[in-house]
Amino acid sequence: MKSHVLRPLWVVLGILILFLIVRHFLVPPDFGIQERGFMYGYHRKSNEGEWKALKAKYKTRKYCKDCHSDEYESIMSSKHSIIQCENCHGPAIDHPQKPEKLAINKGRSLCIRCHAFLPYPTSQRSKIKGIDPEKHNPGQECITCHDPHEPNLEE
Repeated sequence: MKSHVLRPLWVVLGILILFLIVRHFLVPPDFGIQERGFMYGYHRKSNEGEWKALKAKYKTRKYCKDCHSDEYESIMSSKHSIIQCENCHGPAIDHPQKPEKLAINKGRSLCIRCHAFLPYPTSQRSKIKGIDPEKHNPGQECITCHDPHEPNLEE
């Protein structure tokens, strides 16, 4: 073979061998599919205990329901029933036992994520009541006039 064919071939083989050597040193020996096959994906067998000990950051509205039943009932009978409590109130992992309140983000940006008007008729967002944030009470928090737990009252 001519050298213009062999040189690139040797370069590719060299890169492949270098990759395999680096992989040998960087990838832990217990990383792989293990005895369960591909069903659960690749992971380190020695790391399973760490993941089991990890506390869940988001706990869903079922966690909130026991202590906040009045707010839960209110939100479940409203248009906001599809939204998890933690979308507005933050992750429940930080929920202190005493005092019983999470720090709530009351900024406009939280509401505007969903309620900024989008002129796209084929989007599901077009079904959500939207506003122009620069014209609709700029500088005020939304909760000054609107109760997010009772959005049906504002029609």
